[in-house]
Amino acid sequence: MAEQASVAHDTFRIERSYPASPARVFSAFADPSTKRRWFAEGGGSEVQEFTLDFRVGGRELSRSRFKGNPGLPGAPPAGTEFRNDTVYQDIVPDRRIVLAYTMAVGDRRISASLATVEIVPEGDGTRLVFTEQGAYFEGSDGPDLREKGWIALLVALGEELQQPA
Repeated sequence: MAEQASVAHDTFRIERSYPASPARVFSAFADPSTKRRWFAEGGGSEVQEFTLDFRVGGRELSRSRFKGNPGLPGAPPAGTEFRNDTVYQDIVPDRRIVLAYTMAVGDRRISASLATVEIVPEGDGTRLVFTEQGAYFEGSDGPDLREKGWIALLVALGEELQQPA
C-alpha cells in the first residue's frame, strides 16, 4: 500500500501598529533594498539571492543558507538552504498586498501559502493586519513556527520603520 502524503492546513492573523504612515509601511514591502534588510537579512541566515519585482504578477525570490545554531533544538544543520518563491496577486498602493508563496528546504518544498497584508491608517500611524492561509507539508516548520517566524519578521519591519526615511 502506498504511503499517502499529509498536509496540515491553518490560517493565522497577526496585527501590529507602527508609528509610520501607510505610504512608508507600503514602501517597506515595495522597495527592494528596504525589504531585503528587514525580510531576508538577519535571523541566523546568510542571503544567497534576493530579487523583487513588486507588481501584480511579479515575483520575489529569496535564497539563504542557515549559519547554524547548535543550541536551538531541532535546528537544521549549518549550510542548509532555504528558498522562498513569491508571486504578487494583488497590490493596492498604501492599502493592500496579496501574495502567494512557497517555501523549500533544500530541494524539498515544505509549504504553500496565500498571504494578505492590509495597511490601515490609524491616527498618525498604521495598523498592519497580516493573514496567512497555509498548507504545510510533512517535514515542514508547521503553522505554529510559521506564525512565530512572521511575528519576528514584523518586529524586524518595525525596527526598519524606526530608521530615518
